[in-house]
Amino acid sequence: MAAGLRTVTLRRTTTFWEVLEPSDQDALRRAAIHTSLPADEQFLAQGEETDHLVVLLNGWVKVVAQSHAGYRALLALRGPGELLGEQAGLERRRRSASLHTATSVELLHLPARRFHAIAHGNVRVAGALQQTLSQRLREADLQRTGITEPVPTRLAALLLDLAERCGYSEPDGTGRRIALPLSQDDLAGLILSSRRTVSRVLEQWRGQGWIVTGRQSLLIRSVDQLKAQAFGD
Repeated sequence: MAAGLRTVTLRRTTTFWEVLEPSDQDALRRAAIHTSLPADEQFLAQGEETDHLVVLLNGWVKVVAQSHAGYRALLALRGPGELLGEQAGLERRRRSASLHTATSVELLHLPARRFHAIAHGNVRVAGALQQTLSQRLREADLQRTGITEPVPTRLAALLLDLAERCGYSEPDGTGRRIALPLSQDDLAGLILSSRRTVSRVLEQWRGQGWIVTGRQSLLIRSVDQLKAQAFGD
């Protein structure tokens, strides 16, 4: 059984923004620039030197890295309430990945100096930052241990996680749709696999009636079958 993957899928963590009290949120809003962006737009670039952090208020963001050889991989998806760019922003070093909007978003851009001043005098903000940093370390550890699982196991756990975090039930009761524009390359990047392998597994599941795929669209028709695939239940 993929115990680490079970943890990722079934235990939702509280986001940075959710930990804060309304007064804490107001303090950060006053120190930030509020920005709205459309879907499919880059707003932080890999390799650039910037000294600010971002709070994602609404919408979804892709964390994307590109190798020197030109390989582009989706490393993570971040949703409402999450803190972005925290390590590079706080340490004032080059960005290790780019941020692209997957949907339209609302953001708070926080200069690191102002964020430091607020966190220094506010225990809840400092605690929320520490929680975010700890979550990132746990995610990296789980990704490293999960790589030993077969691709179908990892892919099933990922789809269940996406369905829980950003999915919705179809009105006609035919399944649960993942409400993000994700390509097969994106899915492959998230589970550290190849597009060819992911495509082959998805094709098999389509034939079995577990899922329905379209252009950057995925409908899960059998959650139970994916759970059995992911967790051996």
